[in-house]
Amino acid sequence: MLVQDVPASLCKGGENIELPYPKSGRDQACRRNDPNKEFSRMSHLNFNEFKTSIDRVIHAFEGRFTQGISPASLTLAYMDWLIHLSHSPGKVSELAENLARKHEAFLLWSLRSTVDPNTPPLIKPLEQDRRFRDPAWSAYPFNIIAQGFLMREQWWHYATTGIPGVNDHHEKVVSFAARQWLDMFSPTNFPTTNPKIINRAIETGGNSLYQGLQNLLEDMQVYMLGEEHHCDEYCVGKNLATTKGQVVYRNRLIELIQYEPSTKEVYAEPLLIIPAWIMKYYILDLSEHNSLVKYLVDKGHTVFMISWHNPDAEDRDLAMKDYINRGVRDALKAINHIVPQRKVHGVGYCLGGTLLATTAAAMARDEDDRFQSLSLFTAQTDFTEAGELMLFIDESQLSYMEDVMWDRGYLDTSQMAGAFTLLRSYDLLWSRLVSEYLLGERPRMNDLMAWNADSTRMPYKMHTQYLRSMFLQNDLASGRFIVDDRPISLRDIRAPIFAVATEKDHVAPWHSVYKLHGLVNTDMTFVLTSGGHNAGIVSEPGHPRRTYRIAENKPDDKYIPADEWVNRNPQQPGSWWEPWSDWLAQHSSERTTPPSMGNPAQGYAPICPAPGRYVFEK
Repeated sequence: MLVQDVPASLCKGGENIELPYPKSGRDQACRRNDPNKEFSRMSHLNFNEFKTSIDRVIHAFEGRFTQGISPASLTLAYMDWLIHLSHSPGKVSELAENLARKHEAFLLWSLRSTVDPNTPPLIKPLEQDRRFRDPAWSAYPFNIIAQGFLMREQWWHYATTGIPGVNDHHEKVVSFAARQWLDMFSPTNFPTTNPKIINRAIETGGNSLYQGLQNLLEDMQVYMLGEEHHCDEYCVGKNLATTKGQVVYRNRLIELIQYEPSTKEVYAEPLLIIPAWIMKYYILDLSEHNSLVKYLVDKGHTVFMISWHNPDAEDRDLAMKDYINRGVRDALKAINHIVPQRKVHGVGYCLGGTLLATTAAAMARDEDDRFQSLSLFTAQTDFTEAGELMLFIDESQLSYMEDVMWDRGYLDTSQMAGAFTLLRSYDLLWSRLVSEYLLGERPRMNDLMAWNADSTRMPYKMHTQYLRSMFLQNDLASGRFIVDDRPISLRDIRAPIFAVATEKDHVAPWHSVYKLHGLVNTDMTFVLTSGGHNAGIVSEPGHPRRTYRIAENKPDDKYIPADEWVNRNPQQPGSWWEPWSDWLAQHSSERTTPPSMGNPAQGYAPICPAPGRYVFEK
């Protein structure tokens, strides 16, 4: 809740605040006639709050060591699996028989491969498994080490899935936990069992291991001693977020940036870009060559961008309604004064896209048609298939996470990073540790990596509401999400939609994003592009090896299942930015002279040059 939302009676010393007693006449009489009983009630209330606080403090302290993961949630999943497995003797006998057969086959293969180096592998890794692709893994004895590990990994997958009676969520949690545990002991992670590490140490005379030790000590200084990495190569305002513009509005939650035009004429309808508050906005204004903002400005669009305030403990009570009202609605109000009598193209990325869809549905319900179109990038609106991130979402986990956030007033960046790292442990954790500490190689910094290191926080109340309403209860897709005391439905939206999903998205899986087809009743163009959650969106024209699929869906068209949609629509080379630019042009009216930068007469005078102040908040 923002300061200006607090009733006046609560800002005058609190003299009008009452304890939440029942309103019955008997209770009122007790309060009037028996002050000792009233004191007893207050003491009991305070003692209950004290006991609750003790629980929260304990959970918050534990959460610092568990990265916010609930031990109770993991234990429940494990016990569900273990109890049902112990009561399934048929499954246990299958596992034992399977283990015996695998070891017998592995023993025979090991003997054969020792004699014949060209013996084909017994187990082929999954297509996305890159751990054993180096040719050195096909030589003895490392081929046997790799195959033995893959055999154990395969067996544990069989052991943790398909147990009759196990809750589906618990099964996924146990299988995921087993995979994480096995990944920890992969032979690729140890210098004595990884031929690439051994060969590199021999080639460099041990210098690779020495350099890896130096890298480890540097990182220990950063993470344990509180020092910071200083990157002089990429800096905000220097070679990141450099598109010229002005901050034309600022409140407690947002800065609104208006970018300067680069063409003599612009499309009449401006764009409002709403990035996720889990990230700094300049993911869409990186370097000059891959800035989506610059691309749009050069195409003749008037572009506005929201830059979110990075919340701290004082912002713990910021709620979803604040992000709707003080975020999207205040930005729209400012744009309507700067570019009057024009509709707005709404653009939302990730959580910003979910927020945009939510606000647009509320506006449509209230007959507010200020949106000319909606563009949603990797934005989920139905969370029933939200991918492996759902492993961290259940009642036990959310209650625990609420206590962790309650302690500080926000969700810390390290806790968010820990969850995403587990989802892609090989790419984000083990391969990095091997590369930097055992091979002595530091990755070359790029603009996307510099942005990724510039993380943000999320306030306690908003994130609690978001996780419960959206992820756990799926209120938005079910028509139960409340805005301004009334439920909203995405089916009320009539503005045309351009939705983008990415093939390798671990945050918003494309099958989940695709579900928007079943939730809206308007023209929708859907794009599935190559790449991941961020790299797939930062996909400028000329970027090598980029492809996309695209198709339009009319309100009267029949529903097409996601996998069938892929088969019907072939890949096209190039960047999806170009068909999106054409789509925006088709849904815009005439070109006109650019609007002024801000509108001082209406209270929207330029405050400071872009990128503004909030982007620098740590």
